Amino acid sequence: MSHMNIEIKARCSNHNKIRGILQAHNADYKGLDHQIDTYFNAAKGRLKLRRGEIENSLIWYERRNAKGPKQSNIILHENPTPLLEKIIRNALNTIIIVDKMREIYFIENVKFHLDKLKGLGDFIEIEAINEDGKIGRKKLCGQCNHYMNLFEIKKEDLVAESYSDLFRKFII
Repeated sequence: MSHMNIEIKARCSNHNKIRGILQAHNADYKGLDHQIDTYFNAAKGRLKLRRGEIENSLIWYERRNAKGPKQSNIILHENPTPLLEKIIRNALNTIIIVDKMREIYFIENVKFHLDKLKGLGDFIEIEAINEDGKIGRKKLCGQCNHYMNLFEIKKEDLVAESYSDLFRKFII
C-alpha cells in the first residue's frame, strides 16, 4: 500500500496531558505496542522493519528532515513473512535498531503516537494520513496544525530527524 502523510514529531514532557486531550476527543485507543524497528541501508529514503504486538510492517519512506509539518511518501507492507524478513536481513546492512514503547491512537484519519525511547526520552508524533488519495495536502496540513495547537506543541520541541538519526547522533 502506498500513501502520503503530513506529520510531525516533537519532544513531549507530558504524555498524561496529551492522553487526556485524546480521551476527551474520543480518540480510538489501539493499545500499547513494544516496537523494535530495524533500519536498513537503503539507496534512497529509509527502509525499516517494524516488529511489535500491534504493528508488524516493512516500511519504505521518503521524507525531508524539517521541523514542523512535512510530507512523507510511504510504501507499507503489513505482516511481512519470515522469509521476506530473512531476504531483507541478508541483502541489506542494518544501520541501527530502535526499541520503543508506543501508545497508538486514532481520530478519523489522524494517527497519534505517544513514544518512550530509552536514552532519548518521550515524544509525540502526529500523522495525518491520506491512504486513498482523496484527502488533499492542504487538509492534511490543516489537521496536523490543528492538533499541534490543541496539544500546545511548541516550535522548540519539534524534531526534524527520525529516531534512527537521533540515536545515530549519540553513537557516532
